[in-house]
Amino acid sequence: MADFMGSKAYCCFKCQNLVAFHDDIVSKDFQATSGRAFLFSHAMNISLGEKEDRQLLTGLHTVADVYCSECGEELGWKYIKAYEESQKYKEGKIVLEKFKIVVRGGNIIKNNIENNYYDDD
Repeated sequence: MADFMGSKAYCCFKCQNLVAFHDDIVSKDFQATSGRAFLFSHAMNISLGEKEDRQLLTGLHTVADVYCSECGEELGWKYIKAYEESQKYKEGKIVLEKFKIVVRGGNIIKNNIENNYYDDD
């Protein structure tokens, strides 16, 4: 997990709710229906939708849509299960669509984070 006080952060574009830290980016090379997306190892202040099997560009996956816990905006999805061996590294990780998040600089106030760091490991 990133250092709360110095890491660049990503927030919901709609309500500015903190959802992820730059240090938790696994890949910036993801493609969503609407454009670029980032794969994160962790996210916070999110809620998950129902699990469903979805045929994505890289094959069949079980995913759950990810929503901002503050305003309910859909931000991306979480990989629950990958059916192809080469895609297993995605399991448990979260994809946030680039146009749905905004970057905020360092000095994140720890009080804004609360205890909403999402990690079910």
